[in-house]
Amino acid sequence: MGLSDGFSRKVEYLRLSVTDRCDFRCVYCMGDNPRFLPKQQVLSLEEMAHVCQAFTEMGVTKIRLTGGEPLMRRDVTQLVERLNQLPGLRELSMTTNGSHLTKLAPALKAAGLSRLNISLDTLNPERFQELTRIGKLERVIAGIDAALDAGFERIKVNAVILKQRNEDEILALVEFCRGRGLDIAFIEEMPLGEMAERQSPRYMSSDDVQQAIEQHYPLTLSNRRTGGPCRYFQMPDSDIHIGFISPHSHNFCNECNRVRLTADGRLLLCLGNENSVDLRQVVREHPDDLELLQQTIAESLQRKPRSHQFDQPDAPQILRFMNATGG
Repeated sequence: MGLSDGFSRKVEYLRLSVTDRCDFRCVYCMGDNPRFLPKQQVLSLEEMAHVCQAFTEMGVTKIRLTGGEPLMRRDVTQLVERLNQLPGLRELSMTTNGSHLTKLAPALKAAGLSRLNISLDTLNPERFQELTRIGKLERVIAGIDAALDAGFERIKVNAVILKQRNEDEILALVEFCRGRGLDIAFIEEMPLGEMAERQSPRYMSSDDVQQAIEQHYPLTLSNRRTGGPCRYFQMPDSDIHIGFISPHSHNFCNECNRVRLTADGRLLLCLGNENSVDLRQVVREHPDDLELLQQTIAESLQRKPRSHQFDQPDAPQILRFMNATGG
């Protein structure tokens, strides 16, 4: 069974937020006083696995586990084991801040996790604490090394570059990834959530980041595709890929192939729109009715909008924060 939206775009990719909680408080992800979901509102492991089964039977081949911080969910390794057994699933990946990988990387690898994306915006310990509000850089670096030791391949670092905050570290981050054989993706900041931080302009486009890199390393467009919106480039003297995710400057909506499921079971049809469908209600009122769940998903996809509109990169376009959206 294939799954497509009202614009004939094939949907093959589900981003599943397993929790809205995080041990960091990154300035582009959360407000100053974050509020988290009550436990009873969060989908159980069994409910998440049930929804994922519905999606994979309808043609979804890639699932990415996100948060908040997914490794704060105690049963996340069990969820990886269950999802890894779904027929038709070709890739099961995770986006994490890396702070728990020293303990969990081997177990995640053994459970069947395919790939890791690890967030890292700065290599300066003091600046790292400023950007994350409470994070420790050394824990993330140790987590990256633990993931490499566990045998994860093609680990990708995700970096959000902000003007007057970390724009002077673009090359340092590239060098860090070159040294460890890591891919890196530079992501334009998403204008989600209202926060005082955005009162001063800080948006930096992918083109500006690419230009800064090309002053030192010529970049050649790669034909690599990973099922997401990232445009990849390569350097002549390195095997790593440098990617750019550009929701503002290079809108990729025409080829969107993904939807998001929040930790409380809302199916978000677009990152930049508020429309959503409550799958938790269907799952809890009809826990054994997979066909009804699939019918709800299929009908929901017809409401997926053609595109998002991030017209003012320094102003909030959506009031929900990124941790409540799923990375």
